[in-house]
Amino acid sequence: MSAFPRTTFAAFLAALLLTLQLAATSVTAQEQTREEVADRAFDVELPENISEPQVAARAWVLVDAKTGKVLLGEGASERLPTGSTSKIMTALTALRMVESGEARLDDEVTVSERAAFYARPIYSNAGLQTGDVLSVRELLMATLIPSGNDAATALAEHLGGGGEEGIERFVERMNHEARVLGLDDSRFENVTGLDGRGHRSSAGDLAKMALTGLSYPLFAEIVATPEAVIETPQREIYLQNTNDLLYSYARATGVKTGTSPAAGPSLVASAAANDEAYIAVILDAREDRFAAALRVLEHGFIAYERPEIVREGERYARVQVPYRRDERIALVAARDVEGTVDGGSRIEREVSVMEELPAEARPGTRLGEVVVRVDGERVGEAPLVAKRGYDQASVWERVWYTVGGIFVGEEEG
Repeated sequence: MSAFPRTTFAAFLAALLLTLQLAATSVTAQEQTREEVADRAFDVELPENISEPQVAARAWVLVDAKTGKVLLGEGASERLPTGSTSKIMTALTALRMVESGEARLDDEVTVSERAAFYARPIYSNAGLQTGDVLSVRELLMATLIPSGNDAATALAEHLGGGGEEGIERFVERMNHEARVLGLDDSRFENVTGLDGRGHRSSAGDLAKMALTGLSYPLFAEIVATPEAVIETPQREIYLQNTNDLLYSYARATGVKTGTSPAAGPSLVASAAANDEAYIAVILDAREDRFAAALRVLEHGFIAYERPEIVREGERYARVQVPYRRDERIALVAARDVEGTVDGGSRIEREVSVMEELPAEARPGTRLGEVVVRVDGERVGEAPLVAKRGYDQASVWERVWYTVGGIFVGEEEG
């Protein structure tokens, strides 16, 4: 038998390499066998079909404070008078001005006669007197803890540049910040929450304001304070929080009361325990507003849980290593993904892998993603990374992969 001619072998090799280049220069995820992990039962047991709380109010909502999602409620977008719950936006606007460098928390403010006018029994007030000197920080405390109209007015005068015109400029700033935050149902005419023809917000918007406010450590600290004392050179000013939940409900963390003839008894309340946090908004309550808010908040803790739907380090897919038919690697989640669920929630994990895998990968190389949806709404995602790495295939491994693919194709044909 004659030897295999070198020229023939060279031609064969060239054709094979050309085939490799044209038909198999990369291995795509679509060409691979991918194993997705089936949904697992969560390590939580949630009761199903829990009755929604009955709330006697013109509007109310329960919001997940981790995500801002409205979980339950009635009339969440109805534009209503809000009373002193508007002071959440007053304080939030001041904090955003401090954040932008337009003001400082330690700036001293002299209380004007206009601001001290509100320190009378007909108004909620902190008992400020004309000539009192307080810092911006202390005015925020006096605005949020006892719901001081006098403190809110002094704060707005100072931050707006002084006088009645300063208050008007500050109110304009409040409305600007409301638009920035996407508060489409809100319009402010004053800094105190006193009834005004166009002064309106909604339960949903107030929850968003509270959620944003609580992201500021100083705001969160103030609204969680039951009592405080402000010391001035002349006297001490005692502040007592109007939010009764801070005295009676261990999970309570804030936020703000509000009452006016048009708004009725209203409340924005927050609570947290373990890994859960909720905000309840009650507007124009026809029952005790604190009892209603407590009932709504407790419903959140009973009916919902916040499990790790995706767990860091857990496998959610396997992919074939490029040009190695019998070698697969696990793809694991790079971080946890949590979601707020109840007993009837529909949980979905959508796994995707890169269409073209890299020629080589190290442990931790991102090769895909897992997206989590709860009841059809996307709640988070995590990169899927290689649990172990792989090296780039050699030329001969590519050749034999292609040759094997040709013969498999012929057998299938």
